[in-house]
Amino acid sequence: MLLRLKKGEDRRLRAGHAWVFSNEVDTASTPLAAFTPGLTARVVSDRDVFLGYAYVNPHALISARLLSRDERRAPDAAFLASRIERAQRLRARLHPTPHYRLVFGESDELPGLIVDRYGDVAVGQIATAGMEARKADIEAGIREVVAPQAFVWKNDTGARDLEQLPKELTVAFGRQPEELELVENGIEFTAPLGQGQKTGWFYDQAANRARFRELLPRDARVLDVCSYAGAWAVTALKHGAREAACVDASASALAAASRNAERHGLALEALKGDAFEVLESLVAAGRRFDAIVLDPPAFAKRRKDLPKAQAAYRKLNQLALRLLDDDGLLVSCSCSWHLAEGDLLTAIQSAARQVSRFVQVVAVGGQAADHPVHPAIPETRYLKAIFCRVLAA
Repeated sequence: MLLRLKKGEDRRLRAGHAWVFSNEVDTASTPLAAFTPGLTARVVSDRDVFLGYAYVNPHALISARLLSRDERRAPDAAFLASRIERAQRLRARLHPTPHYRLVFGESDELPGLIVDRYGDVAVGQIATAGMEARKADIEAGIREVVAPQAFVWKNDTGARDLEQLPKELTVAFGRQPEELELVENGIEFTAPLGQGQKTGWFYDQAANRARFRELLPRDARVLDVCSYAGAWAVTALKHGAREAACVDASASALAAASRNAERHGLALEALKGDAFEVLESLVAAGRRFDAIVLDPPAFAKRRKDLPKAQAAYRKLNQLALRLLDDDGLLVSCSCSWHLAEGDLLTAIQSAARQVSRFVQVVAVGGQAADHPVHPAIPETRYLKAIFCRVLAA
């Protein structure tokens, strides 16, 4: 089928972006209602110049996503396997063991698809009707390229609601493990699967955790806020921290964090509750730390959430700064794409002035290299990590 764009609406695609919004489609000549969700279409300009092959979802704001720009290569099963193989070559170059993000959506020209590797287990997530329609081909491609013993679909993200897809946890092949085993920066971890976040682990922070290890003060007391399975805290303990505490609202996440410490003969303090409330109670109790990591969920999932999100980041950083001893380390993170790096810096500086602290930015990090950035799609560059030395004002 054919999907024709309105006059002038091909500029973004020509610049390299992969999305077609519903208001960019010439619905008079190619009505979206004629498309079945997931169907492949030839996308053309108003002058019928070929732009690429895309899958279409007439019910979504992003009505089409490009898979191929080569008119000679329609996105069939062999095409998808070649894309997965190309993604695998990069990760094999980056990692000595098979523990990484294998496929990162648009950045690997597989929009709507995420796949992570946990040794002999692969875990995938599909966010779009177009990839859902190609699930069998993706499974065949994963089996062909990396041959895991098991491949699990953890399709439980909110993005599926926007595409009118059900949330589910299913096994493509093999046996679903109760937990996932992985190695990050030379440290062995266990991650929850069914009750876990994302695919089970946050590989995007691996490079920042390596930097954290280098900047960590000696014999540090560490606070890991929104800790999930304790990756930051265990990394600190493995590299000389005196003690570490994890803060999370999830009891199962804190249990996973404790298990990850115990497997290395270490122990951490688990503090269950809302991050803001727990930090306020720590301030009231007079607790002090030498290093604090703030790694909250996205406060700004939509642009209209930005003002409230900025206030939340400012408050969270202010509480952390009140808990840090002089010459401490603050790692302040944001995975909100709508919050620019400059906005996060502003929140940190505003918080510092409120509590009379002086902050020096000593490093700035982003997502790990197995989450490559597509230069024409700014949405693929989402993670910010600001490393700050904190002193008395």
